[in-house]
Amino acid sequence: MLSELYIQNFAIIDDLRLTFDAGLNVLTGETGAGKSIILDAMALVLGDRADTTMVRDGSDTAYVESTFHLDAKMLVVMDPLLKSEGLEGDSDEILLLSRELRLSGRNICRINGRAVSLSIQKQMGELLVDIHGQGEHLSLLKPRSHLPLLDAYAGLNTDREIVARTVRQLRSVQREKQKIQHDELTLARRADLLSHQVSEIDGATLHDGEEEELREERQRLANIEHLLQYTNSILLALNGLDDELPSTGDLLGQAEHATEQLASLDPSMKSHLVKLQEISFQLTDFVSDLIGYQSRLEYDPARLDFVEERLELITRLKRKYGNSIVSILAARDAAENELATISHSEESLLQLKKQEEDLLHQVGKLGEKLSNRRQNAGKQLASAIEIELIDLNMERARFDIQIEHIDADGGAWVGSRRLAFDENGIDQIELLVSANAGESLKPLAKVASGGETSRLMLALKTVLARVDETPTLIFDEIDQGIGGRIGDIVGRKLWALTNPAEHQVIVVTHLPQLAGYADGHFHVSKQLSGERTTTMVAKLDKDGRVHELAEMLGTDDQHARGAAESILRQAAINKSPTTIS
Repeated sequence: MLSELYIQNFAIIDDLRLTFDAGLNVLTGETGAGKSIILDAMALVLGDRADTTMVRDGSDTAYVESTFHLDAKMLVVMDPLLKSEGLEGDSDEILLLSRELRLSGRNICRINGRAVSLSIQKQMGELLVDIHGQGEHLSLLKPRSHLPLLDAYAGLNTDREIVARTVRQLRSVQREKQKIQHDELTLARRADLLSHQVSEIDGATLHDGEEEELREERQRLANIEHLLQYTNSILLALNGLDDELPSTGDLLGQAEHATEQLASLDPSMKSHLVKLQEISFQLTDFVSDLIGYQSRLEYDPARLDFVEERLELITRLKRKYGNSIVSILAARDAAENELATISHSEESLLQLKKQEEDLLHQVGKLGEKLSNRRQNAGKQLASAIEIELIDLNMERARFDIQIEHIDADGGAWVGSRRLAFDENGIDQIELLVSANAGESLKPLAKVASGGETSRLMLALKTVLARVDETPTLIFDEIDQGIGGRIGDIVGRKLWALTNPAEHQVIVVTHLPQLAGYADGHFHVSKQLSGERTTTMVAKLDKDGRVHELAEMLGTDDQHARGAAESILRQAAINKSPTTIS
């Protein structure tokens, strides 16, 4: 549950800290005092969109921090998420969410003091708090909002995701099919281009490392004269210039002979004799290799031209297909693969059509199963709402959930019918109501008055809250359009959500009868300090509550205070265990 909310420099709030009770918390006060601003700050810290205009005038930064106490049930849900993101706090039972909003537009989300993305903050927030704002009275009039309500009640979100996943797979197959069918002429031209690319690269008969080999050969062929000159110089130096002067080999032989004599007299020199013999062998091998190298040196202008042409060919192919022979060969393989795809487009098209047909049957089967579950749940939900409406002085109201299917060419197969579908399934859902006896069921938007819409919303939320595992429920003026006669019932129902369902409920209200059921009652007011307006919040004791309820009744005279005390007494009686049982 939400145990504490701290707000700083947000709209007309300067510095505010609220500590909430576990049960029903009520915020009252005059219109414009800042009650909804407190809820806006709460929505911000839970991951709603940031608006820099909410930064208090004269400040650069707004800051909101919320502290949650996690019970055993929520620990099971939250602990794996926190651990997967490395967001564990000092205490398992305490979770801290904060949001910093700057005039520059930058905002920082933190969980347990660690910066996180907005999506992570929003994911965590949705598990902790469900905010029902005033706008939901209007959204209730829109049929597209009805399906999520029914699925939430029936616990069908997982079933709907299975349908959605299958529909996404179907859409992928259909896009691939359309891609192949798109333009046969374009595909034919593409096939010609790809065939030319494969032939051109194959005709070059390239192999990896060839360019480096050719560049080395070109350098040798272009420098034959110098290579011959250098080899001759080396051989002359090693083999001798003429018969009168000894060669390097002769001198080395003399040295080797002398070293043999030396080693025979001094055995310690044998290792040096071995080294000298190795040098002699290496010199002999070197001279032999050099003579062979020299014999292969031949000026070949035709070969040089071939090498130059070959390098030029590789350069041209690199400009077209990549910066290396490896890249050129990879481009060739890619072209061949794409060509194979085009060449087998008819076969692929037939396969995709079969996949499409199979998936249309699969979507229909899953959609029909989901629809049947929705119809069963719809009857239960309608019955539960009618029971709630009786308590809300609409005992003659009738409620129903209309589920329709629309025929469509190319739709999902359900038996012999083809039905329109989307990721939500095959159902078109609308809430129907008859507010008065003798009237037929009609769409909610065409029947309900403002007050009736509010009571329908309350009935819906009351029923849905019983299956909602979100620990904290916030209602912003759900009593809109409801008179004082129903206020006591509304208060009793909202308080009942806290026990035994164990929800924490926070409500903004103008009804004193509803406020009488509060476990924690907060009065929100505006104060003018100098030239600045600031929202102030006071948690009321018993006397303060009597005064506040009297003010809400219209005056703080003796009669109003007596009525306020009566409201509190009646609420206390209705909240007592004896009354509940």
